[in-house]
Amino acid sequence: MVFCSVTFAQQEPQYSQYMYNMSTVNPGYTTGQRGLISTGLLYRRQWTGIEGGPQTANVFGNIPMSEKIELSVNYVNDKIGDAIPVTNDYINVDFAYITRISDQARLSYGLKTGINSFKINPSGSDVADDPAFADNTSTTQLNIGAGLFLFTSNFYAGVSSPNLLPSDIDIEGIGVAETKTHIYGIAGYVFDFVDEVKLKPSFVVKQVIDSPFTFDLSLNSLIYDKFELGVSYRYTDSFIALAGFNITQSLKVGYSYDFSVSELSGYNNGSHEIVLLYNFDLLQFGNKHTSPRFF
Repeated sequence: MVFCSVTFAQQEPQYSQYMYNMSTVNPGYTTGQRGLISTGLLYRRQWTGIEGGPQTANVFGNIPMSEKIELSVNYVNDKIGDAIPVTNDYINVDFAYITRISDQARLSYGLKTGINSFKINPSGSDVADDPAFADNTSTTQLNIGAGLFLFTSNFYAGVSSPNLLPSDIDIEGIGVAETKTHIYGIAGYVFDFVDEVKLKPSFVVKQVIDSPFTFDLSLNSLIYDKFELGVSYRYTDSFIALAGFNITQSLKVGYSYDFSVSELSGYNNGSHEIVLLYNFDLLQFGNKHTSPRFF
């Protein structure tokens, strides 16, 4: 009680391959391809070697309903902690309305709604005898978010907040956490570098109310429209190696490895992340798309 300090910590899941699951942070994100349902699976193991390091699983899908309306569904399971495990389950549905602002550019307005289930499991810990931690406890919160997403066939930019309702998390009258508003800015571009090689620079800026500013800078190269190699840097945290492979026209797999450069670098073996993307061409529209999307 005599000595105290202020610390800042990660509250929501972070992704090294953010360019492939942007609907997680921006409800305005759209694929803009009628007839193509874009789905994905992502798993991230952060700070391997540290007991209780974050583990995140994400299932997502984008469903164009018409030229102007697109829906997306997102489920995220995020776990952290060893002695007292904490689990967050996010289930969200996004509604995006797309407007055409020029021959090439479109702007979408996104609204996110969903719920967050917050669970604590102290039953196997040393504090299980404390009445405050006697049982596995949970609570559910409403989640509302919004975002804008501007895009062409080779450029995108957006600003968003996936949770506009900061609140205190209380379980049986005991305050256990406080959610904060997160603000994201994201942008990327695809351009031809040399024959059969495209460069895909991108960045994401993250700001949490009352916490330090941070960002990711990334550069991917797409070779023969099949292979991707890239690097990324997360401010004061890590360098990241990125790789991807288009197995078929509809199926893509990606992998990233984070090399920690923060004060945690001596205590963990890096972070692993793998993503699997698949497009369902239900209406056989794939052969009609003359402007393929690269994000």
